[in-house]
Amino acid sequence: MAFVQENNVFERPKFIVKGSVIESDTRDPIQNVNVETSSGDYTTTDFLGKFKIEARKGDELIIRSKDFETVYYTIQSDESITVKVEPSEEDVSFSRLKKKFRNNTSLFKALIDSSKSYLKRDAQKSIQFVADALGESNSTRDNALAYETLGDIYMYWKQYDLAVTNYRISLQNIKLETVNLKLANAYKLNKNYQESISLFKSINKKNLSNYDLVSLYESLGNVYFLIKDFESAVSSYNNGLQVAQKHLITPKITDLNSKLADVYDVSGDKEEAQSLFSKSLDLATKENKKRAVEEKIKVADFQNKQSNYSDEIELRKEALIDLDDIAKDSILDNKSSLTQQKQNYKIGNAYALQQDFVNAIPYLEKSIEEANNREDLIVQKDATRKLSEVYRDAGQFDKALLAYQDYVDLVDKLYSKREQEISQAARFSKDIVSKQNRILSLEGDRELSESKYQLTIEQTKRQKLIIYSLLGGLILLLVLAFLMYKYIKQQRLANNLLALKSLRSQMNPHFIFNALNSVNSFIASNDERTANKYLTDFSLLMRAVLENSEEDFIPLEKEIELIELYTKLEHFRFKDKFEYSITVDEQINVKDFLIPPMLLQPYIENAVWHGLRYKKTKGHLEISFTQKTPNEINIIINDDGIGRKKSKALKTKNQQKQNSKGLGNIKKRVSILNNMYKDRVDVFIDDFKDEEDIGTKVVVTLKKD
Repeated sequence: MAFVQENNVFERPKFIVKGSVIESDTRDPIQNVNVETSSGDYTTTDFLGKFKIEARKGDELIIRSKDFETVYYTIQSDESITVKVEPSEEDVSFSRLKKKFRNNTSLFKALIDSSKSYLKRDAQKSIQFVADALGESNSTRDNALAYETLGDIYMYWKQYDLAVTNYRISLQNIKLETVNLKLANAYKLNKNYQESISLFKSINKKNLSNYDLVSLYESLGNVYFLIKDFESAVSSYNNGLQVAQKHLITPKITDLNSKLADVYDVSGDKEEAQSLFSKSLDLATKENKKRAVEEKIKVADFQNKQSNYSDEIELRKEALIDLDDIAKDSILDNKSSLTQQKQNYKIGNAYALQQDFVNAIPYLEKSIEEANNREDLIVQKDATRKLSEVYRDAGQFDKALLAYQDYVDLVDKLYSKREQEISQAARFSKDIVSKQNRILSLEGDRELSESKYQLTIEQTKRQKLIIYSLLGGLILLLVLAFLMYKYIKQQRLANNLLALKSLRSQMNPHFIFNALNSVNSFIASNDERTANKYLTDFSLLMRAVLENSEEDFIPLEKEIELIELYTKLEHFRFKDKFEYSITVDEQINVKDFLIPPMLLQPYIENAVWHGLRYKKTKGHLEISFTQKTPNEINIIINDDGIGRKKSKALKTKNQQKQNSKGLGNIKKRVSILNNMYKDRVDVFIDDFKDEEDIGTKVVVTLKKD
């Protein structure tokens, strides 16, 4: 029965349905709209918003576009259809604003206002509105405002280098001291401290409002504080405080007292810091509840550093009561210091420091629960670890172990989240930079096109004459260049082959000399039987090295065997200095990838001889092979030795020369091979971590043919 019904559908005759898609408010046509039927026919609207499509009676017409919600309509006959669509309220586009504001001045202002409204919600859309506004700009004042707005966007999204660029362009159009203030702050946040100080000092203070003048002194003090020039910081804050007190700018009076307290705290004058914190706390309580809580928490942090845990606990408990009211009126971001989970954690920590485990545990548990509800992994992790330590110190080892296991799980989750955030931030930064480049390019193109138009009228005839006269010469040069290219390419290939052969001939004696030194040292310090075993393994290594010495590339499988044998020998000698591990991703087909022979050995040798050998404690050497893409793998050599800087300081001049020669040989080989085989190998060397023994990390990227 279903089969008969299905056949009947296709027996119904087809006819042509005509239609158009327009905006409901302006009745303007919309082009490139997707139009299809449930039978599978498809078309799009033309520049007039019209379409034609084959359909049957009863077919469903589906009209889709990214600019409006999908429209569905059941076809009854070969009627003419007009689809009126309404744009989304969020999708305030340039074209709609242009239709609404016919006057360019009004349109420019509307675009800037739209940019500001999206500034904190959607960076890319906000930047696009500025780009559209620049297209409608008719004056240097408009340009200055557009680039100032662009700088504000980048400041909010922490792209400080781009903020600096756009504030400077704004000032090139019109010099305003308020924009100079913004630029000086952008310099500070971008860590251009001297530029920031110089600009703050150069600003004409007579052109600033009283509030902006206080902000200038405060910001200048902030820069001095960051570069640890505490005397200048105190002077700047006091200058700002005098202006604020004279003109009764209450919020700034509180802020500057608090910042003066910070300076005295860091510079070691705890009494003065305590006095100023008390003053700022008293002033903050007279402002509003949120500002009072902020200052209580700041003073509590100060009391924590002074080991005044009872005062700290009292302040944080008062802050928690106020935070209940604040949370009803506003949503606090997890990065805020005002969150309840952070304060409960710090109260629990203060009790723990007093060895009051009975009171510490409930606050830490509450912090963990709140952090979990708010998805604040950082506080949840810290509070869980502290809870484990408290249980341990209280003698409740079972609970301590369970809490520590939860802590380990949270560390893994946080690590994964951080990786995602870093990846998202990188993509966001890339998109932002791309949009900025397009804006600068469009602005440059516009200025260039205006000048080109004037030049074209005068120079057209002269250009034609030059073009025709050069055309013949260009063809001749191209022929000569092609012949020269072929000759140079052949010579370069021959030179590269000769250079590779020379470098390989240098590499083998260098490696054998270093290996024999290891054998000699081992024989001198061990018994004969062990030395014989060492020599047997060494001979196997020598055989493998010599077999591969004439090849540009060998299978990865052979190189892995070689480094396993070499690392085993080095570990045999320095068992008390390091352990090692070699891991190969199961997904890697080691026979499919080719690698220059002896590429990895010098980096392993450096890790052992110049990093791990000098480490005071037992280190670890990790060699891993991971699949990056189907045609690309990463080989990572990590050691937690003393690091390159310390190692270099310990070396003699002769050792530095030998190390430079070995690594220099490898760099030359990789460079020549990449030139010949189109970038198949890439080597990156960096510090492994930020601890005392920072170690070294070598990443070798290997690609297929």
